[in-house]
Amino acid sequence: MANCAINSCTRLDPIDKAGLEALIKAGKENPDVIKTLKCRTVAEGKFRHANYIRNLPAYIVDEPPTLLGDDTAPNPSEAVLAALGSCIAVGIHANAIAQNIVITKLEVELEGDLNITAVWGTGDLSDKPLGFTDVRVNVILESNADEERKNALIAHALKYSPVANTLLRQVNLEAK
Repeated sequence: MANCAINSCTRLDPIDKAGLEALIKAGKENPDVIKTLKCRTVAEGKFRHANYIRNLPAYIVDEPPTLLGDDTAPNPSEAVLAALGSCIAVGIHANAIAQNIVITKLEVELEGDLNITAVWGTGDLSDKPLGFTDVRVNVILESNADEERKNALIAHALKYSPVANTLLRQVNLEAK
């Protein structure tokens, strides 16, 4: 939560710097550690799915009516954009704290282009790129840093974003 008065915000509520420093130290001491993340997706009917992660409430994913869903939640591709935006924002926030930069506003706007004519493999199966072909990210960042430092902060967060790197490089993917 931000420390805000009526329409005026002094700063984004920061993360714990000591906790961040402990994470940084642990990462430097054991740079090869791999963490396995898990999600269980359960079909609820039509195209609505409940995704269970850790002990959190279900994260719902659905499709809009144009894709035969009930429009109760983001669709899977929108969830990818949300994951990317959140990951970039986390990286910006963490690096700002590490560099003693005070953030008063942080928003990440994303849009992506994809061809959906294959209709999940039931439609036009001609050879074409599937999934996002282009993603545009616009970061709105207000802080006590100058433009050069803000741009460097954004570039650094994008370079080290696990979600951005998942989208940018080939990943081993198997299903059974």
